[in-house]
Amino acid sequence: MTGPFNPPVRTLMGPGPSDVNPRILEALSRPTIGHLDPAFIGLMDSIKELLQYAFQTQNRLTLPVSAPGSAGMEACFVNLLEPGDTVVVCQNGVFGGRMKENVERCGATAVMVQDDWGKAVDPTKVEEALKANPQAKVLAFVHAETSTGARSDAKTLCALAKQYDCLSIVDTVTSLGGIEVDVDGWGADAIYSGTQKCLSCVPGISPVTFSERAIEVIKARKNKVQSWFLDMDLVMGYWGGESKRAYHHTAPINALYALHESLLILKEEGLQAAWERHDLHHRALAAGLEAMGLSLVVAPEERLPQLNSVSIPDGVDDATVRQQLLANYSLEIGAGLGALAGKVWRIGLMGFACNRKNVLFCLGALDSTLTAMGADINSGVAVNAANKVYG
Repeated sequence: MTGPFNPPVRTLMGPGPSDVNPRILEALSRPTIGHLDPAFIGLMDSIKELLQYAFQTQNRLTLPVSAPGSAGMEACFVNLLEPGDTVVVCQNGVFGGRMKENVERCGATAVMVQDDWGKAVDPTKVEEALKANPQAKVLAFVHAETSTGARSDAKTLCALAKQYDCLSIVDTVTSLGGIEVDVDGWGADAIYSGTQKCLSCVPGISPVTFSERAIEVIKARKNKVQSWFLDMDLVMGYWGGESKRAYHHTAPINALYALHESLLILKEEGLQAAWERHDLHHRALAAGLEAMGLSLVVAPEERLPQLNSVSIPDGVDDATVRQQLLANYSLEIGAGLGALAGKVWRIGLMGFACNRKNVLFCLGALDSTLTAMGADINSGVAVNAANKVYG
């Protein structure tokens, strides 16, 4: 490629990134200023306040890590864990497995609590593991499992962590802005998220927040945090609330303009309204898919509205359908991961992409593509079924 790159215009309805609001794209194009400019310091304070609103927390250690959600995950583990620690890790999909990787790379031991992919984490199994491992320092789990579309009961799991004198590490990458995340109400200790899901921002930033209990553990460490870049003691010298900021790294200035704009949009809509919007469009999409004869993997009471895992009909090739949707409709949906690879499609309804137009467009395109392939579905009924939900 010798000329400028002009990306195709897509409708992004996969597991992320999601469609970016034009307001956020405009924010990215604003003039770059220095990362210690007084005007930028003011923006940092505003971002912190808006993140506290989104997370529903008063935690003073609330900030955006200058890297994607995976770095937010690593920041939580490397700051709280030391060699020899024990962590109870819940796995009901791909991302619980990544938590295990982080635990082991910190020199700690992971005690795994396994649940079937597509099901929520079972609190009874978690309590059994905590009872059997009284030395455990942390309970780690995924609130919204992106690989399956299952939602776990964060409030109950965080309460169990407290009951057994553990810290909690919670993955809210896919949940923040799409379903309730109540950090202070749950009593969660270390929480990380991402910008490219229900916040409809560009990828590359990871909001995190740490409780006072977590800060005490970080301050009492015997060993240095193994990552210099993610050491919260150092990062807080830059992101702390004091007027004088210590240089730590050059923040991604324009990406933070974008994050600020996305958080403003969330606050303008209101958390409750955003959650209700995701729920409405999810119900319409599910009604259309089921009318077509397709089934959703996750039980209704455990489903994420923003990430829908749909079983692929017998005899239908996963990749061929996704390729045709991209080629004919410029529509992206996601493939299955891990144990669900080749068995499901993951259809995202996240943030700016979560709207009636996209629901009806996706149902129509999927119906048309499957019908043309001779798949065993009920043709021509999905859009009407979704419209009935909309009334």
